[in-house]
Amino acid sequence: MDSFRIENGDCVSTFTLPCRILSLRTRTDSMEASELSIGMIFISLTITGILGNLTLLYHYIYFYLTRYRLRSTDWILIHLIVANILTVLCKGVPQTISLFGFTDFLNDIGCKLVCSLRRVGRGAGIGSTSFLSVFQAIIISPRNSRNSELKVRTHKCICCSVYLNWVIYLLISSVNLVHMRARYGNESTTNLKSFIYCYSVRHDPTSDILYATLLSGPEVLLLGLMLWASGSMVLTLYRHKQMMQYMSRTSLSSRSAPESRATKTILLLVCTFVSFYTISSVCQSFGALLYNPSWFLVNMTAMSSLLFPTVCPFLLMSQDSRISS
Repeated sequence: MDSFRIENGDCVSTFTLPCRILSLRTRTDSMEASELSIGMIFISLTITGILGNLTLLYHYIYFYLTRYRLRSTDWILIHLIVANILTVLCKGVPQTISLFGFTDFLNDIGCKLVCSLRRVGRGAGIGSTSFLSVFQAIIISPRNSRNSELKVRTHKCICCSVYLNWVIYLLISSVNLVHMRARYGNESTTNLKSFIYCYSVRHDPTSDILYATLLSGPEVLLLGLMLWASGSMVLTLYRHKQMMQYMSRTSLSSRSAPESRATKTILLLVCTFVSFYTISSVCQSFGALLYNPSWFLVNMTAMSSLLFPTVCPFLLMSQDSRISS
């Protein structure tokens, strides 16, 4: 009979088979515990994100139906909320289901649609946040600046830019309709890159670089616009604060207070977005460069992409006096 015992946390046996079985059981139990804990995190992020965004969307629809005058920036925020809902549904829900053991629950069409809509939601979120900061910078710019003519056409520019952004990312995400697919039965995944519930066909490094450039190009442009607009808003607020120190009348201050408060809210939103976007981009870059990304990296990438859509509605509701009242 073979005997084995545990000494100082290590298995000691006259034969190696019992120790290997015990070690495998330990690793399996540890993996199940980590999957359960990460699954609970995904459930929390998904439910919180969906409820928060739906609540905020309900408030804006209620304002519109009751003929409450919506600001131009409110229309961009509605697009941002829809993009957040799309991201949470297409990323959080499938990831949560897969963590509880249902890894191959999507067919080819499901994989292509989920991955494409997730990409559209991410792009629309970046575009909406960028245009929100740009147009707020235009709104608060001095009256005698060269942006004065553009202020009159702000609402039209908002509509055109936001809808064009949706169209551009719909076209870009169509690449996923070709590359993403499901796994059939016991099919080998040697030539497939696993994303837990879907798979991507492997390509040569040149094709991967071109694909990454196609995806990151518009995002870098929108991020640049966002940072430029944020810097412009900070400079405008600083000049406004200096001007207020030398004015004794309060009429201008009271008139500028709502715009100043809205600008600070958008700056807070942009800072939050850039922080979470940086984390998500770093994780996605590692996932794209690695030939076979680990289970932990895939889940961390998915989790980082849910942070902003989950936090965003609560940040906006806490800063909007119309909603809090």
